[in-house]
Amino acid sequence: MKDNLVFTATYNEVENIVNLVEKVFKYSPKVYLLVVDDNSPDKTYEILKKLKKKFKRLYIKKRPSKLGLDTAHKFAFRFAKSHNFRKLITMDADLSHNPKLINKFVKYLDNHEFVIGSRYAKGGSCEINFFRFLLSYCGNKFIKYMLKIPSNEFTTSYRGFNLKKLKDFKLKDISSKGYSFFMETIYLINKKNFKIKEIPIKFKNRVYGVSKIPKMEILRTFKNVFRLKLFG
Repeated sequence: MKDNLVFTATYNEVENIVNLVEKVFKYSPKVYLLVVDDNSPDKTYEILKKLKKKFKRLYIKKRPSKLGLDTAHKFAFRFAKSHNFRKLITMDADLSHNPKLINKFVKYLDNHEFVIGSRYAKGGSCEINFFRFLLSYCGNKFIKYMLKIPSNEFTTSYRGFNLKKLKDFKLKDISSKGYSFFMETIYLINKKNFKIKEIPIKFKNRVYGVSKIPKMEILRTFKNVFRLKLFG
């Protein structure tokens, strides 16, 4: 049985992917890394194929088109379970999440079902422009208030799952699409009475490439918060 799988999804991350893969294995040489690429036009997958020759613990999966972050994370969850991994850590591919913290996630997952990297817990920070920060901060406060969940962070993908402790929990049960998927994951964790362990993270703004968060995701998230509040 394998211990730890790290997962990230890529779409046009050719400028970041080498740096990310090298840092993951530099700081956590014993983990396995799964990268799911949605047929990036910039040939990210071609770079991944070259990296796989160097890093034997790298798994790569190319999908036929841009199928969405939620489906990529659901694929990773199924992959981790079917390959008998004990722990799954998910993160962004643009280096906004520091790979140095992977070992910290692994440590906390020894005794916790679910761990989330929080920008808004004590000691955390979010280094993005003021308007984006305001939307993110207020949005997370709104979700916490509406859903009454003891967490300060709902929308970051830097999180860890203890697959052996999370009995009767499956990502396929989450119906929200896009970035709302991350919020509903927390909702389901809490609904099933699993504890949420927050650890502070410093969220970095991406250096290369552009953010892929559509503005409609803000409206979609609000819609899904009200759906969960009213109908569960």
